[in-house]
Amino acid sequence: MKLHFDSNQEYQIEAIRAVTDIFEGQPLSGGDFEFSLTETGAMLSENGVGNRLTLTDEQIWENVGRIQERNDIKSENTELQGMHFSVEMETGTGKTYVYLRTIYELSKLYGFKKFVIVVPSIAIREGVLKNLQITNEHFQTLYDKVQINFDVYDSKKVSNLRGFAAGNAIQILVINIDAFAKDENIINKPNDKLTGKRPIEFLQSSNPIVIVDEPQNMETDIRKKAIENLNPLCTLRYSATHTNLYNLVYSLNPVKAYDLGFVKQIEVDSVVSENAMNEAFVQLERVSATKTRITARIKIDCNTNKGVLKKSVTVKAGDDIFKLSNQREIYKDGFIIDEIDAGNGAITLTNGLMLSVGETQGGMNDEVMKFMIRRTVEEHLKKERGYKSKGIKVLSLFFIDRVKNYREYDTNGNPVKGKFAGWFEEIFQQEVAKPAFNDLLPYTIDMLHNGYFSQDSKGRVKDTGGESQADDDTYKLIMQDKEKLLDPDTPLRFIFSHSALREGWDNPNVFQICTLNETKSELKKRQEIGRGLRLSVNQNGQRIFDRNVNKLTVVANERYEDFARALQNEIQEDCGVDFTGRVKNRGDRQKVTLRKGFEADPKFLQIWEKIRFHTRYRVEYKTDELIIRAAKAVMNMAETRKPTVKSTKKRVFFTKEGIDGQLVSDSLDDYDEIGFEIPDMLAYIQSKTELTRHTILEILKKSARLNELLLNPQLFMDNAVTAIKSALYELMVDGIKYEKIGDKIYEMKLFEDNELEIYLDQFTFAVNNRDKTIYENFIPLESSVENQFARDCESSENIEFYFKLPFWFRIKTPIGTYNPDWAIVFKGEKKIYFVAETKGKAQELRPSEQMKITCGEAHFAQFEDVSFKGPISSVSELTA
Repeated sequence: MKLHFDSNQEYQIEAIRAVTDIFEGQPLSGGDFEFSLTETGAMLSENGVGNRLTLTDEQIWENVGRIQERNDIKSENTELQGMHFSVEMETGTGKTYVYLRTIYELSKLYGFKKFVIVVPSIAIREGVLKNLQITNEHFQTLYDKVQINFDVYDSKKVSNLRGFAAGNAIQILVINIDAFAKDENIINKPNDKLTGKRPIEFLQSSNPIVIVDEPQNMETDIRKKAIENLNPLCTLRYSATHTNLYNLVYSLNPVKAYDLGFVKQIEVDSVVSENAMNEAFVQLERVSATKTRITARIKIDCNTNKGVLKKSVTVKAGDDIFKLSNQREIYKDGFIIDEIDAGNGAITLTNGLMLSVGETQGGMNDEVMKFMIRRTVEEHLKKERGYKSKGIKVLSLFFIDRVKNYREYDTNGNPVKGKFAGWFEEIFQQEVAKPAFNDLLPYTIDMLHNGYFSQDSKGRVKDTGGESQADDDTYKLIMQDKEKLLDPDTPLRFIFSHSALREGWDNPNVFQICTLNETKSELKKRQEIGRGLRLSVNQNGQRIFDRNVNKLTVVANERYEDFARALQNEIQEDCGVDFTGRVKNRGDRQKVTLRKGFEADPKFLQIWEKIRFHTRYRVEYKTDELIIRAAKAVMNMAETRKPTVKSTKKRVFFTKEGIDGQLVSDSLDDYDEIGFEIPDMLAYIQSKTELTRHTILEILKKSARLNELLLNPQLFMDNAVTAIKSALYELMVDGIKYEKIGDKIYEMKLFEDNELEIYLDQFTFAVNNRDKTIYENFIPLESSVENQFARDCESSENIEFYFKLPFWFRIKTPIGTYNPDWAIVFKGEKKIYFVAETKGKAQELRPSEQMKITCGEAHFAQFEDVSFKGPISSVSELTA
């Protein structure tokens, strides 16, 4: 199969023009020159051909200004930032094609012939080499079979650099930055085969145009110095995620590329466990060692006021997870840290459990990953069926962090299936047996999946970091197989690869990406989706532009909202894309100033001296009534669901406000075979409610829901706690009474000690009449209803004084503290009005809000000439 390239993509032509126009005014005949390398006192000389620039810096700067204006690029620079030029292109939009074709154009227009492509990694080097090979015929047709030589630098064949310098054809050398960044690199040392010259001199003398691929990886002082040491005519810097945009001449950021259909549309299939808090969950995140101590970071389930939540905690030998979890019953026996092994990155507990970094005990981890495989297989088969008639091969890519999970070896060294391979085959057989798919793929299952992993000297696959010699061979294999994998007649559809090798994957027909990491992935979202963003091709190698076909599904073990938030933050940080309203400028913050002398204003003091007292409350209720009410609340509480793994698929959209999602599908999977230890239910509920065990048991017996404890113990207990607390609070609030605490008051200096800085928005009220309030400039508000209320207070002739109560003015209640909204005095009245809440007429109060208002009413009943009003939407309702 041969890939076809479209030479008429307008955005790619614009990116090429953005670079070639930098040299507008450079004569064609002046683009090269002959040079001679001679050794002092030697008879021998080396002749070669190099690049030559005849334009001045001022001429170049004028050209850059015109290019930036044409491409709508805003720049604050007033002079050239050196001979470095940046092109920003989103992953998958043909960045490598663009800079390779730019080489041909620069040679055609100006006679430049020497080009060095500097790459940061083995994976990218192999990708560039593959692109040089597969585009060669295409470019030869476009540029009248112009003579060109391309090669990858090999430290064992440094004499090839003499050919690079001497050749009069276009010369392209691909070199890894690490091959010439240090003085001890072979390229930087005198070489007898080159008459004592340093090999790098052949590059320096040719004054090459240096193309820097992914320059954000080459911003250290050592690497920048190494690139300057090549003596470049200029550097052309291509990336989707620049760190520094030197002389930016073209920008195609991810939002533009996505909107214009230059990359696949993205769907996120979120697979997470729900209501799975019944096992002793422990995950080892990392082990740290200093000169004086060894610690580990673990994630566990903790009791909190909001139920059981996962939290990360730092532990040392001897720490008790039972105590760290706020006494989760399930950790009571044997969950003390016995040993932390920094050398092997592992911990051992007193119950014998041993975990290495990234490993997990409990929490339905295996069930989640099985379901992720199932969702990937389902999605693949649907697309396979839909695209088969179009001649489009569908590929699914699984990234894993441990090779043994896909392939292991028995005692004789024979390969055996790891758990992922076994799960995949079991799930695939189940899915393909369905009537819609049973005749879709006429291949045996072992032909449909395989792994691309690095190998040791015995040919066994192994875990690597992505930059070893073994990885070098794996990248070559991936690139060699690129066209073969696109052929529908090649059975392989499901590919497993090590997470560290993901940079090498850029196959256009990857439609599903599933990351089955047992450790938390530190990979950026843009990198994760980047492997599948390229537009797909059909069996004839022709690009497909149909948006209904080009959809990448990312199967992720996290909630959609978390995935989208991380992706949006990365785009903002990497590209400077401003999602309106989501990114705020620190310089836009304003200080809220209080009016000078307000504390002595009689109108203010009239209010303050009446309400500045602290109060305390007491409650009374009958236990029999509580049992009846609480039993009814438990009877009506939400259904107790079994632990499940949930899949929610959403289509990703880029909007001005940020990244949004549209629901496509969702599904649940129950796992009936999971057994649970039943905890001490009465002790748990007692710790949350402070009721007696007898009262709790009576409530649960009368509710007729006690049998649901066996379905999901933790969820049942948490729901019961919420229901019982709700009934308890209602009873307490009904009988609440407040009294002043002696002479304890809110001190006036609290106004000064709690200054505010805010971002101005549409709700902020700008004060005009300062005599009617305590504020000098702004009142920070949170809704249009509050804003209109403030306007009416200021304009009303009947209102003498008003102010928004500060956030620290809080009334204690059984369900937390309460902060009323406003204090108001009408002209000619002694009475002070306090407003509980300003709400729109259609807005309903939550039960907890209503209970707090009831408490507020009881609190203010202790003060003379004070009237407390419930939720209102306008000033006129105060006197109604």
